[in-house]
Amino acid sequence: MNSDRKGPSLLVVAGEASADRIAALSLRGLSRSLGAPVASYGLAGEASVSAGVELVGQASRTAVMGFGDVAGRLPSIARSVFAILVRARRDPPRAALLVSFTELSTHLGRWLRGMGVRVLWCVAPQVWAWRSGRLRSLARSLDRLAVILPFEEALWRRAGVDAHYVGHPSLEAPRPSRPALRGELGLSGGCIAVLPGSRAGEVFRLAAPLCEAAAFLRARGAAESAHIVIAPSLDPAARAYAGRVALQFGLKSIPADPEHGAASVLGAFDLVLCASGTASLEAALAGVPAVVAYRMDALSAALARKLIRTPFMALPNILLNRPAIPELFQAEATVPSIARAAEDVLARPGEAQGIAEELGWILRPPSSDPFGDRVAALMADWLRDPK
Repeated sequence: MNSDRKGPSLLVVAGEASADRIAALSLRGLSRSLGAPVASYGLAGEASVSAGVELVGQASRTAVMGFGDVAGRLPSIARSVFAILVRARRDPPRAALLVSFTELSTHLGRWLRGMGVRVLWCVAPQVWAWRSGRLRSLARSLDRLAVILPFEEALWRRAGVDAHYVGHPSLEAPRPSRPALRGELGLSGGCIAVLPGSRAGEVFRLAAPLCEAAAFLRARGAAESAHIVIAPSLDPAARAYAGRVALQFGLKSIPADPEHGAASVLGAFDLVLCASGTASLEAALAGVPAVVAYRMDALSAALARKLIRTPFMALPNILLNRPAIPELFQAEATVPSIARAAEDVLARPGEAQGIAEELGWILRPPSSDPFGDRVAALMADWLRDPK
């Protein structure tokens, strides 16, 4: 590496809320490893900013789900990418941490490596679900890969990638005792949490049916209260929409913690209605019954039906290789279907804790070090000044 480079040492790209939290944990791990804060810039959110990242672009403007969402956000994505390229040309980083955001990371990683920048990807593209033929082409966009699902390490190593399983960050979310947490949040009786997602497209498609289903269950006596947990990374329009929908159906709002997301509050609830993604795993690890809904734009849904190779969409079901929690895809994700599935899981309250224990064993970390330290260990040597 060229030790004469000036400017920030690390370029960070974190595509949405869970990626932003991973980036923040990794940056703090780097600071501990190197004994000093790491100067960094990039495209990220609140959690990364709190860990010291200088924003070149806002993740909330670029976090998308599906081809239709990409088209709608193309101008914002293009502006953010251009800003990153200009900054990287002016202040070449010593290394890059690219978290999630597969399409952008693929092209950016290849471009950075052409400049001599070392690239660590964290969170592997889900090629085991679809597009498995792209493993070797994706490998040209990175130097090392940190994977958060245990079976991914061998898959990527077979493709010649220097992959390392670092555990899953959701296992380290703080989980206060249920009574203490309910007291802190002012909850009593049966409580439902609605998590409509961390991407604007998810929120616009799922907030209304999930909130309406929660209101329906409350009216039937399945719960005394219902609350919506809004991701801090959402753009203002999506956040305002989620708030309006919650108000329409009588749900109160609880903010998600920028560093830990909803994971730190889910243990207070008796049921979670959520979008597919990290939230479904967080609910399962908290031992809370959950129903997962998944809605995409029409084009993405049609392609998914043709290309996806796994029988499940929800991460807990993928890891357990069985339908442990209900998942409703596209036209199935209606208010009556969500409510029926919720009543079914509430009738079997003991199952959720067993699911949590199974997942905890499957996702057991490779060492006792904090998650951020395990990621940091994969790039700290790139950032140390040569002796």
